[in-house]
Amino acid sequence: MTENELSKIIVNRCFKIHKTLGPGLLESVYEEILFYELNKQHLNCDRQVAIPFIYETITFDFGFRADFIVEKKVIIELKSIENVLPLHKKQLLTYLKLSGLKLGLLINFNTALIKDGITRIVDNL
Repeated sequence: MTENELSKIIVNRCFKIHKTLGPGLLESVYEEILFYELNKQHLNCDRQVAIPFIYETITFDFGFRADFIVEKKVIIELKSIENVLPLHKKQLLTYLKLSGLKLGLLINFNTALIKDGITRIVDNL
């Protein structure tokens, strides 16, 4: 399955969750429900994945943690905040660069319309 095919499934699940629960809940609630929904789709989904990085000659196995990596192809960063900042987009782009993955979805559930809360970030896709 390609990154774009996975993205479509993920976005559809987010639409379902947002339609059912609405905005305003804690990020951890959306994380639990999205994990459940992705597993129902039989997708391999890892949560709270450490993303190592190298500084000079030292490898650090901590410091960065992706909310989800789906099928070892797509990183998902969840938010439930008033406004997504440029920093959040840069954070996801950094995760993509460090992991070697090409597609990330920044999903903010705290919006009136979930389509306004989904940002697609790509790195060499």
